[in-house]
Amino acid sequence: MAYIIENANIVSGDTIKESSLFVEEGKISTLKTAFPRYKHMRMNANSFLLTPIHVMYDSKFPNLGSHLNQKCYFTEEYILKGTTAVLTSVYVHFEKDLKTNIKRLKTNLLNSPIDYIIGVRIPLRLLTTSFLLKSKQERIPALFIEIDSVEELKNMPWGWIREAMFPYNSPLIPVIKYEQPSERTLALKTWKMIVKNEKIPALLGELPEKQNLSRSILAKIGIYPLKAAIQIGSELSYNLYLPGKEIIKIEELELNDYHKERLAVTVHKGTVIRAGDEVMYRPGAGEHVLIKTPSYFTFGD
Repeated sequence: MAYIIENANIVSGDTIKESSLFVEEGKISTLKTAFPRYKHMRMNANSFLLTPIHVMYDSKFPNLGSHLNQKCYFTEEYILKGTTAVLTSVYVHFEKDLKTNIKRLKTNLLNSPIDYIIGVRIPLRLLTTSFLLKSKQERIPALFIEIDSVEELKNMPWGWIREAMFPYNSPLIPVIKYEQPSERTLALKTWKMIVKNEKIPALLGELPEKQNLSRSILAKIGIYPLKAAIQIGSELSYNLYLPGKEIIKIEELELNDYHKERLAVTVHKGTVIRAGDEVMYRPGAGEHVLIKTPSYFTFGD
């Protein structure tokens, strides 16, 4: 059924713009100031701030066991924070285990109530042209690279690696294994220098755990605009926040961190999954999100 969400205060970055959304078949069909001649059912969202849903990174799901544990984990860690998609990773120690490990993780996430994106975490030695070919075949949108040797990092055949990554270009994301601050700083500095000089598709820093990922990071991985976007053609997934004087000045990324008590409604692909303190938990409603083109959109950083 088609309907209109009108007078929505849409938060995008650090700006707020009032618009109306024409919703059709669970997607945003049209986005403009108003629909005065339309006869469809309307929902007035003027008393809320409307933001895209949040996407977080969770490097390793715990062994949740029972249905009750799963419900508690997904509810507390994600749904109540306005997160309806999570980026996670599976560890691969040997190239031959890639498909098996991915399949195992997919099986573990069959009952997920939210969508998920699967990346792969590997030791630096496994970053080879052969492995990159297989990861492209599996459509792996993010490769987490463990760094425990600066010398090994410097001696990698980066020219061959860059060529092997093309054209899918899954960004490489550093995971610094050093514990000493000085060693960590040196490793990250070396990483930044190499990926910039060699023009390697990569993130310059580590991903924060269980925090909202910025649009620039989501775009580099290819999650945006499939997720976390309020635009024509995107799925109808959003959060509604109760407004306050101080919330007007805060960026979209910070809404979850500083104003989660103001989060009133979460909609996932057209279905309300949280209203007030009530969560409509739907095990198995989550889907594996396949990324067709990483690094397609950029935000200037």
